[in-house]
Amino acid sequence: MLSEREKILCINIVREAIAKKINLLDKMSPCPNEKVFSDFFGLFVTLEKRGRLRGCIGYIIPHKSLYETLLDLAIAAAFKDNRFDPVTKEEFDELCVEISILSPLYEITDKSEVFVGRDGLYIQHPKGSGLLLPQVATKYNWDRDTFFKETCRKAGLAESLLFDKQMKIYRFEAEIFSEK
Repeated sequence: MLSEREKILCINIVREAIAKKINLLDKMSPCPNEKVFSDFFGLFVTLEKRGRLRGCIGYIIPHKSLYETLLDLAIAAAFKDNRFDPVTKEEFDELCVEISILSPLYEITDKSEVFVGRDGLYIQHPKGSGLLLPQVATKYNWDRDTFFKETCRKAGLAESLLFDKQMKIYRFEAEIFSEK
């Protein structure tokens, strides 16, 4: 979907947005000219430090251009993920940026439609919702059932609600790239 150059530009946009926010950079580079930066995508920005999660925020449904979304999510992942303290100048050089550009969501009716390693999961119920990216299941070597259980846990939902009539389950794919 994106060229290698476009992927590098995406990572640079995220790094520059964070660097500017913590006063390591006075001025950001302008929006790249490539058409893809004006296209709309759902995406997540994940930050890791020494191989551990340091922030992860995303939009499931696209509502801004790729460029604007990268700027928003860079700041959100670095400074607004309530699981972590805001990123500091001192740790900036240790951060690794990963970007996941999402496909559209596909509602599923059978768990067998989900393939670990290819698909991410998004579950939605009146009592809560949650999402896990495709790489999470792979990273922890989960099977399909564990992936579903962990997505429920992330949503704060009982596993038994997977079979509730009000539960909607979606799968999606992602183009995942990082500076690693």
